[in-house]
Amino acid sequence: MEVGSILHFLQNKTILITGATGFLAKILLEKILRVQPNVKRLYLLLRAADAKSATHRMHNEIIGKDLFRLLKEKSGSNFNSFISKKVTLVPGDISREDLGLEDSLLREEIYNKTGVIVNLAATTNFDERYDISLGLNTFGVKYVINFAKKCTKLEVLVHVSTAYVCGEGEGLVLEKPYQLGDSLNGVHGLNIDVEDKVVRDKLDELRQLGASENEIKEVMKDLGITRAKLYGWPNTYVFTKAMGEMLVEQLKGNLSVVIIRPTIVTSTLKDPFPGWAEGVRTIDSLALAYGKGKLPCFLGDPKAIVDAIPADMVVNAILVAMVAHAKHPSSGAIYHVSSSTVRRPLRYKNLQDYGFRYFTAKPWINKDGKPVKVRKVTVLSNMDSFRRYMFIRYLLLLKGLELANTAFCQYFQGTYLDLNRKIQIVMRLVDLYKPYLFFEAIFDDMNTEKLRMAARSSGVETDLFYFDPKVIEWEDYFLNIHLPGVVKYIFK
Repeated sequence: MEVGSILHFLQNKTILITGATGFLAKILLEKILRVQPNVKRLYLLLRAADAKSATHRMHNEIIGKDLFRLLKEKSGSNFNSFISKKVTLVPGDISREDLGLEDSLLREEIYNKTGVIVNLAATTNFDERYDISLGLNTFGVKYVINFAKKCTKLEVLVHVSTAYVCGEGEGLVLEKPYQLGDSLNGVHGLNIDVEDKVVRDKLDELRQLGASENEIKEVMKDLGITRAKLYGWPNTYVFTKAMGEMLVEQLKGNLSVVIIRPTIVTSTLKDPFPGWAEGVRTIDSLALAYGKGKLPCFLGDPKAIVDAIPADMVVNAILVAMVAHAKHPSSGAIYHVSSSTVRRPLRYKNLQDYGFRYFTAKPWINKDGKPVKVRKVTVLSNMDSFRRYMFIRYLLLLKGLELANTAFCQYFQGTYLDLNRKIQIVMRLVDLYKPYLFFEAIFDDMNTEKLRMAARSSGVETDLFYFDPKVIEWEDYFLNIHLPGVVKYIFK
């Protein structure tokens, strides 16, 4: 494998990025514009009805973010003209043929000029409606590949998936592809077209019955979980992402396609600056609840590895893999961007310790202006202990409601129903996240290590495009970078 200069490759390059308002897509966009201002053109595909709404989304959800402050400082008063010159907004929809591009002239322009496609469009919601997740994460891949085949100058397509397409794996998870019909539990019969028909039939049935939109939403969410578990995947998200990878293998033909599988993506390590984060991601939801004093217990194995990887490392891996495989089709271009194989990996007990130390030293100030005092959480290391814990709390809450019910019978009834709804929500969330709280596998990154070695031996700008997790000091990262970033950018 040979990897040339990333900066040289990006010069005068035309790139199409899907899912442009997403977390990683924004970091990728900012990185390219900042380190290689001589990039030719960046087409940004975002879901929008027209150019006006696409422009509104770009200003509010992309360049208006603090992430772009260094680029703004570097460009000065020329920032807006620079963006206008380098970026073309593409209103569209990845879940439609031709990516939903209504403007035929723009579509032909993209076909004739695009050299690289980076597919970052996805829904990452574990509990998404099955019809939405299937449309974006599975059939969206089909439409991207079909579109890519019409791009006459295309050198490489980078498809960003997730390492957790492995489901509830154990041992060493290899960087190997999925083929059509594969399942994780040996159940035969997985057929993507059949899954599409299952969704359409269920939607037709619900509409004929006059179901409300909310009822349709709940049925679609349950259907996704049911279909995922039928074939061995724990949730709709990873199931539909795995089927997306199957379509990559089936449809890519002679295209040079790279699959990037990041693990749990966290805030930036250092580029464009340390600690930038957006959205409540998996482990950040724990930090948010804990810092606000709303996490009395932790369910999970304290010794289990948390495979976290900073977002800027994922973006750098995308860029290096892009250059390595441009015009070089490869059957094994799958890369785990992960940290679980390092000598001292991150564990849940480390997260608990870092959270306690950080929020003790810098407590969250609540809406009353008072600091929230955190305590070490009760650790529940199996589901039986969690159920007992929840049952006891439920009884205590009910007892409190009974005491309050003396003169407020109607209030009690409403509160009782509300309590039961909250319990159901908690149990559903636990069921969704349980596979990752007791995750026992580690991710092989042999291909990724070969990519790092090739980059180093080829003299690639490794100071700019670093993605080796061995340089991460977890204690320093969480106490001085990640948790401060979560507080600054996510806590509202």
